[in-house]
Amino acid sequence: MNIIEMRGITKSFGSTQALKQVDLELHEGEVLSLLGENGAGKTTLMRVLYGMYTPDEGTMMFNETPIEFHKPIDAIRQGICMVHQHFMLVPFFSVTENVIAGEEPYRGIFVDRQAAKKRVKELIDQYHFELNPDALVESLSVGERQRVEILKALYRNAKILILDEPSAVLTPSEVENLFASIRILKKNGTSIVIITHKLYETLTIADRIAVLRDGEMINRNVDPKTADVVSLSEMMVGRSIQLDEKQPAKKVGEPFFCVDNLNVVEDGVVKLKDVSFKIRRGEIYGIAGVEGNGQTQLLDAVTGTIAPDSMRLTVGGKEITGDAHDFIQNKIGHVPADRMTQGLVLEMSVQDNLILGYHDFKEFSDKGFLKRTYIRDYAKANVDRFQVKTASIDTPVGKLSGGNQQKVVMARVLSRDLDVLVVAHPTRGVDIGASEYLHQQILNFRDQGKAVLLISADLDEVCTLSDRLAVIYGGKLVAECRPEDYTKVQLGLLMTGSPLEAVRKEDKHG
Repeated sequence: MNIIEMRGITKSFGSTQALKQVDLELHEGEVLSLLGENGAGKTTLMRVLYGMYTPDEGTMMFNETPIEFHKPIDAIRQGICMVHQHFMLVPFFSVTENVIAGEEPYRGIFVDRQAAKKRVKELIDQYHFELNPDALVESLSVGERQRVEILKALYRNAKILILDEPSAVLTPSEVENLFASIRILKKNGTSIVIITHKLYETLTIADRIAVLRDGEMINRNVDPKTADVVSLSEMMVGRSIQLDEKQPAKKVGEPFFCVDNLNVVEDGVVKLKDVSFKIRRGEIYGIAGVEGNGQTQLLDAVTGTIAPDSMRLTVGGKEITGDAHDFIQNKIGHVPADRMTQGLVLEMSVQDNLILGYHDFKEFSDKGFLKRTYIRDYAKANVDRFQVKTASIDTPVGKLSGGNQQKVVMARVLSRDLDVLVVAHPTRGVDIGASEYLHQQILNFRDQGKAVLLISADLDEVCTLSDRLAVIYGGKLVAECRPEDYTKVQLGLLMTGSPLEAVRKEDKHG
């Protein structure tokens, strides 16, 4: 039985047609994977279903009854809930307080906190979420925060759950936990739509796959049992994709980017302890780890964003000190971990974000005045080169999809004359076609004899791109190897704190 039917859904934003006569059904108790490149219309279609957008044309049915949603609360009242890619939680609230916000139970004029906590605990136990209802959200891992978002939906009796890029920031073990939860939800009758770019995961968890391309539905009844990564990528992009193909370094030179004795203490807590490593010319040095183990502080220290307690950084033998502007002047490019808060100014246009941090360079300004004609030509060229889907270079970057925002950040950095690239999660939230392109840009940069420091929670990405690899845990580099020296299971064990000897023993016996 179809719990949802969407027919002829059309939606435009100005001159950009995001959806063109799209049909889609959702069956009761199924997991539907919605695939497509950035800008294909996946999130727009689900925001129509969730009441965030009103379609220009088309109709929707819920349990065979016509529906019209004008705002999300209309959808929520029908049991349709959406977990967004960027979580909407209050960090200094507890798990329970976040879950019940806006739907608090009352005893008289007071919130019945005991009843709320009891109900939240029941849901945690029912779905094996392994959360403390009293824990503050700011103390939770990314995977645990995602479970809190799902709990919010379940607390509101969600019959349909829309997950937007649910595994984008999760480690392999957290993805397994998420999928276990999804299977329990499905068994209990919840219908689930997963918006994703990850094809292997789609084939693992989906009952049915629908593929959008350029706002049109290519196929809404793909059977995961008969599909594979190649056929899905060709449906998404319209051509074959080579993403996991290893490209070894062509010529590795002498140590060039050298970090010694890096220590960071924040509020009395040791975030990094005695971190040292060297990256050679023509090499990608990857760092893998569960988020929250010092990666943020490492990135900030080696890009001049923070002043560490100690560190000696040299590039080509020259010691580098100062702030982020000094590091930029010394040809160190930085793609930050969080594009929303560190990489972009969302209210500014695409063209202004493309020169952010470089706006005082002579090519862009003269005596304090921006060279607007040159900047427009520069922006248009890089929007084309990096395949950024935007109505105009004057569009506020906040109106772009997450993947296209990431392309703007990558374009800004990779279009510069750099010696070193420091990049975190380069393809987070980016579709498979754009990922292939951005990976190749990083590899091309390396093959010019440059040094790359890559930090990623995506093991497939970090193993495919890196020439050498380190694992970070508890603020220390606990292992250094070639990616092929350990299996992904072993790397996952190292990332979660298993001793190196125990991991090697695991290999010997299993």
